[in-house]
Amino acid sequence: MTTHAEGDPVNGSLLRSAVRAAGLRCVALGAVSTTSTAAALLLPAVLGRTLDHLLAHTPAARWVWGCAGLVLLIGVLDACGTVLGGTVTAGSTAWLRRRVTGHVLALGPRANTRFDAGELVARLVGNAAQAGAAPGAVAALFAALAGPVGGVVALALIDPWLAAVFLAGTPILTFLLRAFARDTSECVTRYQQVQGRIAAALAEAMGGFRTIQAAGTADRETARILRPLPELSRAGHRMWRVQGRAAAQAVTVAPLLQLAVVAVAGYLLTRHRLTVGEVLAASRYAVLATGVGVLVGQLSGLLRAKAATQRLAEILTEPTPVHGHRELPPGPGHLELRGVTARHGERTVLDGIDLVIPGGTTLAVVGRSGAGKSLLAAIAGRLTDPDTGEVLLDGVPLHTLRHDALRDAIGYAFDRPTLLGTTMEDTIAFGLRSPSPARVREAAGKAHADTFIRRLPHGYATPVADAPHSGGESQRLGLARAFAHPGRVLILDDALSSLDTITEHHITNSLTGPASTGTRLLIAHRAATAARADLVAWLDGGRVRAVGAHAELWGVAGYRGVFGAGDEIDVGVEARGAGWGLRGGARGVEGSGSTERALPGGPRGAEGGAG
Repeated sequence: MTTHAEGDPVNGSLLRSAVRAAGLRCVALGAVSTTSTAAALLLPAVLGRTLDHLLAHTPAARWVWGCAGLVLLIGVLDACGTVLGGTVTAGSTAWLRRRVTGHVLALGPRANTRFDAGELVARLVGNAAQAGAAPGAVAALFAALAGPVGGVVALALIDPWLAAVFLAGTPILTFLLRAFARDTSECVTRYQQVQGRIAAALAEAMGGFRTIQAAGTADRETARILRPLPELSRAGHRMWRVQGRAAAQAVTVAPLLQLAVVAVAGYLLTRHRLTVGEVLAASRYAVLATGVGVLVGQLSGLLRAKAATQRLAEILTEPTPVHGHRELPPGPGHLELRGVTARHGERTVLDGIDLVIPGGTTLAVVGRSGAGKSLLAAIAGRLTDPDTGEVLLDGVPLHTLRHDALRDAIGYAFDRPTLLGTTMEDTIAFGLRSPSPARVREAAGKAHADTFIRRLPHGYATPVADAPHSGGESQRLGLARAFAHPGRVLILDDALSSLDTITEHHITNSLTGPASTGTRLLIAHRAATAARADLVAWLDGGRVRAVGAHAELWGVAGYRGVFGAGDEIDVGVEARGAGWGLRGGARGVEGSGSTERALPGGPRGAEGGAG
């Protein structure tokens, strides 16, 4: 069950949420910027009055000190605004990155369905930094608007004719700003999209650098990654052309308006309706009223932030799993999949899977490549949700469980584990609520990782980054982390694939031996692993074709073909329906025509039913 978490900020509301998250700092920035603009609006009037007093040879000391005080105040406020602007931008960027990163982690495997890893990184790093400038841009934009508006009001206070002359030319400025906003939004969005494509291609190449080196195709891959550069250059040049054209047009129109205001002010001076100081103030207010350059810069920053915010909001529109409030009752780890169907795009990967795994059973899931084994493993522990159907653990649907209850009950190990944590001990203890050295070492011993960890320079305290380890040793660390997990279900998604045969044999014995507890679901590619499991579920064509002991299924050519031992398909054991239940019945079975042997004492039996 997936849905949008209540109150998810998406699209335009994400920008508003970022502004709200900035809180008092954004308010302080707006107050400082507005106060600075107010001081800048007051300065021409004080200068004009100072000039009039000086020309009249009357005492003007207090007006001179007033001018000096305003200049000093403007300088201090501008410095405070710069510091506050940087603080607001940094805080907003961090908030956006936490918000989007948390959403991506909550999505799990679904995140990569729509977005490549490189695209996600580009949005979380570059676009989040651009979007983080939005709150500061909003606060500064208000002050930038206050300057021209205040300038017009001041002109009207000096003489209404001055404001009327200026307002006669404002439709042209309004038209220029609207065209600038429209063109900038379009080209900025295009620029960011091309950046995302380059980042996605680079991340893909970094993930496959060994293949690229082995194939000798580094030059070709470099060309592929950089292929969108001309398009990026065109988008960037267009963006700067738009901004440059807007600035040039503003520079052309603004002086004409200023000249018109000064000319009218000069005429009024000759009619003794204005003083010399008021003419000076009018000329300064005309400059403030035509401050389109500042407005264009602020508007450009806000539009870039808005385009970046939209790209972050696209991630947040992806539905995240919603957890319930139920707790798990005591139980052995009885796992059941009911009518599970999962699709990838238009392709149905799992089709109406019904599978019951009794508590305490070790079930191996086998099938050809692309059969949906890893997807089934992800659904079984609710790393992702099916499109239809549900999974129950000890009778409780997984989507109704509390998040912590779910994660405490089900542990995972993967084929390529990511080793998180500072030291080797941290890596094994990762995710444990109350880790202890004894539990960490016991899990490492069970995963046959203890020996090579102790050989490291600082043993379990060795930093992960400084500890060389092979693919098999990485898998053993991942297994140790899973074994340290005290849950009732353990899911191993091909987590033994890089181990040597002897180590795999020992670990499989630990999983299936009499000392093992809980339910275990293994994604297996080796016949030896399937043979040691209590039961095997054979996936074929998105359905469970058969469930039974490995030795029993080995008699079917199609099953042997899963392991490369036969290609013929024997329809004799095809399931008469999609439903498979498992019932206990202990006996050892020796495989016909196989050197593999099922462990004695495991439950067996496949009960086919009509759904």
